[in-house]
Amino acid sequence: MKQEDILKALSNVQEPDLGKDLVTLNMVKDITINDNNVSFTVVLTTPACPMKDMIQNACINAVKLLVNKEAIVKVNFTSNTTTNRKDAKTILNGVKNIIAIVSGKGGVGKSSVAANFALALAKGGAKVGLMDADIYGPSQHIMFGIRGERPLMRDVNGKGMIVPIERYGIKVMSIGLLIDEKQAVVWRGPMVSSAIRQFVSDVDWGELDYLVIDMPPGTGDIHLTIVQTVPVTGVIVVTTPQTIALADAKKGIAMFGQAQLKVPVIGLVENMSYFTPEELPNNKYYIFGKDGGKNLAEEFDIPFLGQIPIVQSIREGGDIGIPVMVSDESIAKKAFEHFAGNAVRGIAMRNASLAPTEIQEVLV
Repeated sequence: MKQEDILKALSNVQEPDLGKDLVTLNMVKDITINDNNVSFTVVLTTPACPMKDMIQNACINAVKLLVNKEAIVKVNFTSNTTTNRKDAKTILNGVKNIIAIVSGKGGVGKSSVAANFALALAKGGAKVGLMDADIYGPSQHIMFGIRGERPLMRDVNGKGMIVPIERYGIKVMSIGLLIDEKQAVVWRGPMVSSAIRQFVSDVDWGELDYLVIDMPPGTGDIHLTIVQTVPVTGVIVVTTPQTIALADAKKGIAMFGQAQLKVPVIGLVENMSYFTPEELPNNKYYIFGKDGGKNLAEEFDIPFLGQIPIVQSIREGGDIGIPVMVSDESIAKKAFEHFAGNAVRGIAMRNASLAPTEIQEVLV
């Protein structure tokens, strides 16, 4: 067996999302051959790649079928998370992808989705930060069990920077960590926008594969401030199946579909899709209607990323500061993993095929 033979065989293995073979994409590294033993490394587009097992099996089969049926093939994996940032990187220069989690209205579970999405990415090996941009109704400090804690300050190149609090492998920052919970945030738009800019420029986020931003509901000042301040890779829209929620979700999709924003929609996830009692895991009760989010995604021709059921453990985990993604195995955890897998595939495809990620100049 020769290295050229291995590369020729692996040129028949396609990366499922990017539609090109591993060799063309320069994803195969460090081929070593010792008698019948072959090992090489495949460089994935994200450590949270959900297609890892499929790629591994395809590589092993290609070598055995096309080179040597007696070959003992070992496929190693590493990752180099893709990014398509083409801005000057004067802000968040260590962050590869910035993902905004949005909803047209409140009460659809956007913050729960954002928290468990970030944790699912981290579980796959990615470096993840979570920024709670919902200034008027912050909740991530509660969901991560850091209520009452205060972030420290650190000197970075002569500038005082806020150090986000780390919990469950995630860097978390929320206005809830800086103010008294008994005090309402009674700020006008410019003050809120200023706070958001500080969360970006005065927080030491460091090196991240993904910065997940939990946006406030609706379409307003904070959304415009975010896209004018940081290069947003894309947005994920959260909705429930019911008609009223779908009507507002359409506005969120339409906002980012405007030509002046140029921020891609990675996809839509349907939360509270159905109720499944823990003791009856095979039963589904469609309390808020069925497939509303799926149909909406088809209507707007955007990817449908998955369905999250109503499960008591999701609510309990958020209330006690132990999200369902870090608790025992459950149908809810599997649903979040499936959704996150589809999302990271969408992000990789966005980086490979769409326009570069840049800060937007919004004229409104």
